[in-house]
Amino acid sequence: MKTKLEALKNQAINEINTTQDLKELQDIKIKYLGRKGELNTIKRGLKDIPPEERPVIGELANKTAAEIGENLNRVYENLYKKSVSQKLEAERIDVTLPGDYIPYGKQHPLTATVNEIISIFNRMGFMLVEEANNPEVETEYYNFDALNFPPDHPAKDMQDTFYTINAENLLLRSQTSNSQIREMENKRPPLRIISPGRVYRAEAISSRKYNLFHQVEGFMVDKEVTFGNLKGVLNEFTRQFFGQARPTRFRASFFPFTEPSAEIDVQCIICSGKGCRTCSGTGWLEILGAGMIDPNVLRTVNIDPEVYSGFAFGMGVERLAMLKFAINDIRLFFNNDVRFLEQF
Repeated sequence: MKTKLEALKNQAINEINTTQDLKELQDIKIKYLGRKGELNTIKRGLKDIPPEERPVIGELANKTAAEIGENLNRVYENLYKKSVSQKLEAERIDVTLPGDYIPYGKQHPLTATVNEIISIFNRMGFMLVEEANNPEVETEYYNFDALNFPPDHPAKDMQDTFYTINAENLLLRSQTSNSQIREMENKRPPLRIISPGRVYRAEAISSRKYNLFHQVEGFMVDKEVTFGNLKGVLNEFTRQFFGQARPTRFRASFFPFTEPSAEIDVQCIICSGKGCRTCSGTGWLEILGAGMIDPNVLRTVNIDPEVYSGFAFGMGVERLAMLKFAINDIRLFFNNDVRFLEQF
């Protein structure tokens, strides 16, 4: 048995010293020291030798296992260091070289504009609309009827509004004013709400118009709210948004849900004269419509117009972005041209 153990040790050490592969070294370990390995097979045979020889043979078997293990660890350490050195050599990096440029995304100019508008009005005490009160797919009641549109108003025609075929009187909203009604139905004054979102109209696409665009609706309802409050809020908004007091003008207009009503223009900063496509050569660009909330609208949502008054406004995000970034074609926002988007 001693001779067999000695031969086993010499054979194992020879195989260990001649291998140059970590996986092969692991196989050798299993072969000799594994649970079903050759050394454990010999140990299991100790029961078949005379009792007086068992302690001597057992001690020799343990010593053989220790020597094989020491050689395994020595060779493993050498092979591992060699493997790491080879890997480091193959993957050598020159840390003095400049790194590779990895482009990263930024906010779309329209998203950045909406966020800035919200931030400005938040500072003036306006709260963001609840998401549940700001749906893009709307009923005719919230999009038109509750906003004091007469039944035969031309805006209801199929030529102006996208009606769906899923249900009767279901449409893609043509304005964010639907959120105004939904908010006032569920909340009582005082109210200061700002409501951004997408709207849809059957417009002929041009440098100034698109059939999908973005609006920000805002309204305030409280006691003793006046048109002067409206002008003050909107003039302060334009000052903060453009970073200076840009010339504005309020033009008398008409909207079914406000009385009196006005359209607000900002002086065109792109204008190159009569040939300017952005402002049609007028020198002014309309950015929003506004006015005092019509008493009929307040009555619809059970707010007493004898006690409360309010104003509302809706601004086109694309128009504001065009003015701020000197963009002369609204279609650039929707074409996904990387050359355009990279500028932001």
